[in-house]
Amino acid sequence: MDKNIATILKEVLTSAGWTQEQLARRLDVPQKTLNLWVNERSKPRVKNVEKINNLHRDIVGRFVVDAGTLTSTEKAACDKRITVKKITANTELLNKITLHLTYHTNTIEGSTMTLSDVEEVLADDNRVLANKSAKEQIEARNHRAALYYLLDELNAQGKDFKWSKDLILNTHLRLMNTLISDAGRYRNHGVRIMGSRAILANYLSVPQRINEFVEKINKPVTNLVEHLAWTHATFERIHPFSDGNGRTGRLIIFIQALQSGVVPPLIVKERKQAYYKYLEVAQLEEKYDLLRLFIAESILFTGNLIQK
Repeated sequence: MDKNIATILKEVLTSAGWTQEQLARRLDVPQKTLNLWVNERSKPRVKNVEKINNLHRDIVGRFVVDAGTLTSTEKAACDKRITVKKITANTELLNKITLHLTYHTNTIEGSTMTLSDVEEVLADDNRVLANKSAKEQIEARNHRAALYYLLDELNAQGKDFKWSKDLILNTHLRLMNTLISDAGRYRNHGVRIMGSRAILANYLSVPQRINEFVEKINKPVTNLVEHLAWTHATFERIHPFSDGNGRTGRLIIFIQALQSGVVPPLIVKERKQAYYKYLEVAQLEEKYDLLRLFIAESILFTGNLIQK
């Protein structure tokens, strides 16, 4: 068997955090067949090689995207319409979005809670899971509180909704309440992101950088997905807080999409490696196409999720 295919399969398994059984289901093949491919005892047919390569690009990340694919994916994403009122008025829909957004965003940051764990914790504020840390359970409830705070603000203000530094600080306060001592306050020290080459803002410049950031994200836009990509890359490079920057940043673009009446992007844990890869390219090279494609695909994922 081509060594490359075995390597590709192992990279997908590692990056997505899947078992061989889960990957076999995604490829629609028996687990025994997948095991033979992974261990180089048989070779997949051309049709399956194409499926494997496509899945690898989705999970691990691609290096280029052609303009036609980007344009068509962005258009399909922006055609997925929803309003904040529709979400907040439908308890079942709100609960589904909250559950999946909370699960994926916290898992990206290292939470070990399963989807059912998060569902249990969010369903009953007095519920304590003995096999999960208190921190992880607080993270889940805090994320819901931060999301609901932003949804309430957007719902109440409607077309008059504007981003402000106080809105961002209050979101972070709810997100990190009791988890860190400086929740709702800018960091007062330097930080680095492990594994990233991006140079983050000096902590002394954070207040001014956030003011400039807020001014720009409140301006009218012609390409929503491009705007979301710029917003996310810029906010994560400012990295205004000692912790919780990724979760805050993902909440910001979630609400930005809803501001425009577009289904919000839900970044899934399985695509974490591709997500970080595209984010770094945008931050280091100011090339946003890969991140734009990723965000558009994340919008389409949410659209499929809420239709089920």
